[in-house]
Amino acid sequence: MTTCDEVVTACERELAASSFKDFTANGLQVGGRARIQRILSGVTACQALLDEAVAWQADMVLVHHGYFWKNEPVNVVGMKRQRLATLLRHDINLLAYHLPLDAHATLGNNARLADRLGFEVVGCLDGELGQGLLWHGSPSAPLTPGELAQHVGERLAREPLLIESPQAGEIRRIAWCTGGAQDMIIQAAEAGADAFISGEISERTTHLAREMGIHYLAAGHHATERYGVQALGEWLAQGFAVEHRFVDIDNPA
Repeated sequence: MTTCDEVVTACERELAASSFKDFTANGLQVGGRARIQRILSGVTACQALLDEAVAWQADMVLVHHGYFWKNEPVNVVGMKRQRLATLLRHDINLLAYHLPLDAHATLGNNARLADRLGFEVVGCLDGELGQGLLWHGSPSAPLTPGELAQHVGERLAREPLLIESPQAGEIRRIAWCTGGAQDMIIQAAEAGADAFISGEISERTTHLAREMGIHYLAAGHHATERYGVQALGEWLAQGFAVEHRFVDIDNPA
């Protein structure tokens, strides 16, 4: 029998979760039944994912985006009440890892994105591999901005928004950070990257890219962060006697 405590302990150890200063509480956010046989994973612990967990009779929901974010209202009303009520009513555990799952050297979002896009990983620009969030490397061959955008769109099944810089040319060195890391474009440009990939774009990002001489691709927050939680779920299924299923709740953002 696999217990919730065993799963949480394994994740905490593998992801070194306690070493990250984050905007949320990493780990077990909502406690449920002690015995774990089925783990349902997804990017965000939205109501649609919770409903899938109930229908599948999951014992645990594993996500990248959980609850209890810094500076969010603490009142348990409305949408928050409904989500928590679903978990508590059905005795389902909610396990969430944010920055630790972005950074992990093999299971993390940045690692899995690089693998999916076929990038050679050189390291991180903001720390050791496995701790840093801004990764860099190179494509298998030099690419034009249009070729890179087409490749990313095909591999992620989502057309990215491409901002080309008139000062930048062929892409040989790429930096990336999944999710809402568009402001890391400054550090990427200063480090000499020809292109930077993240999930989202802000109004200022266009000007930064054009004026700092770096191409930018906004490939989708959800689309760039689908793969880490899948890898973690599969890792747990291989290490414990549990069944894992990933559910991709459509999100164009």
